[in-house]
Amino acid sequence: MSELDTTAPPQEPAAPEGLWSSIVDALRGSMHDYTAGPIPRAILMLAIPMVLEMALESVFAVTDVFFVGRLGPDAVATVGLTESMLALIYAVDLGLSMGAAATVARRIGERDSEGAARAAVQAVWLGLTASVIIGVVGVMFAPTFLSLMGAPPGVLANAGYTRIMLGFSGTIMMLFLLNAIFRGAGDAAIAMRVLWFANSINIVLGPCLIFGLGPFPRMGVLGAATATTIGRACGALFALTRLVWTSDRIPIRRVRLTPDPAIMKGVLRLSVSGAIQTFIGTASWIGVVRIVSRFGSDAIAGYTIAFRMIIFALLPSWGISNAAATMVGQALGAKKPERAARAVWLTGWYDCAVLSLAGLVFVVFAKPLVGLFTNEPTVLATGAAGLRIVATGFPFYAFGMVITQAFNGAGDTWTPTLINAVVFWVWEIPLAYALAIPLGRGVDGVFIAITVAFSTLAVVSALLFRRGAWQTTRV
Repeated sequence: MSELDTTAPPQEPAAPEGLWSSIVDALRGSMHDYTAGPIPRAILMLAIPMVLEMALESVFAVTDVFFVGRLGPDAVATVGLTESMLALIYAVDLGLSMGAAATVARRIGERDSEGAARAAVQAVWLGLTASVIIGVVGVMFAPTFLSLMGAPPGVLANAGYTRIMLGFSGTIMMLFLLNAIFRGAGDAAIAMRVLWFANSINIVLGPCLIFGLGPFPRMGVLGAATATTIGRACGALFALTRLVWTSDRIPIRRVRLTPDPAIMKGVLRLSVSGAIQTFIGTASWIGVVRIVSRFGSDAIAGYTIAFRMIIFALLPSWGISNAAATMVGQALGAKKPERAARAVWLTGWYDCAVLSLAGLVFVVFAKPLVGLFTNEPTVLATGAAGLRIVATGFPFYAFGMVITQAFNGAGDTWTPTLINAVVFWVWEIPLAYALAIPLGRGVDGVFIAITVAFSTLAVVSALLFRRGAWQTTRV
């Protein structure tokens, strides 16, 4: 297949609908055919609810560490180390979500709504099975995992937080999976409402349980884990009811709800490669945090605060990237690969504009922003330096995120898997170690390595995307 000319975003005709009506339709969740019509409007219709969905998730990530930060560096370090372990579980969650979203999007593009419903049911069965297995292992071995991460004694004393988060991680699995199914079908507004509902509970309940406000018991860092688990469980139940009883694009009511090995195998094929892809990337964070932990709880706390703030910026960007995945999957299902490619590059430029602005804010206001979460001098210095360093690479991250999701939306999950393996394990971790310890840059060296690695990933992904092999992937 010939290479597409994608050196610059194409000029699309203006949508006949006004901007305001497009925004209203996006928030309302109006039915829209994403395989036809102006691409900018289609991206807008998908991206607005996806960005708002991730915006509240990012608000929660920052709010959570804001309240936990009042309990001291050990509490923040506990959250940071646990998040690094959860990153491995997120790999499974996101992998299964990739498989489900790509399959559902392709079936919707082919106008096979019942096929999309059958794929969704089998993905849910896979998610429930994985949730039980991971939860049991997490409850049994949480303290051991913390020890292996190099946790100081003060962090090990908070092992109950880790036990709750790992033991009930199935709530995360189901929330990710069900929302991915909605996004693949183009029902981004439902996914937005689900996550807003879940995180609103988290944000309200968190300080109540952490500090014992009103009739609630004072649970400290355990309260943060409890609030998060309750919020996510409520969100997952809400999403499941919407999927089973009210979804118009995925008619679950017309298909069998029993396990179907043939369909499950197809979803699992994409999910396994997607999980390996995410595992390779997220497991590298454990290697990174292991290097940071050599410098003590203050360093871990500074790293945790900086990355919670970076997540604050990247999660809405992830929402924009998810729009590209849905556009690609549905366009390929409709046999329109050129439309898919145009949508990816245009989405990349939109995301670049958003993240560049966020990066500029972080570079200029790093210290006062980190100062909102801690007044410990060492923690403040570490977090501010990390925020500035990592934010300089935001324009690259924008294209990297969009193109990676485009590969996944096409069902080509192996290409980003191989890129992740080389960039993060062969390049990032050795570079982080060399800069931090032999070259004496400390935690700053780790942040520099992260920035270099993610910029490298963006460049390599763009070059491979231009080759166009993703257009022939079978789902």
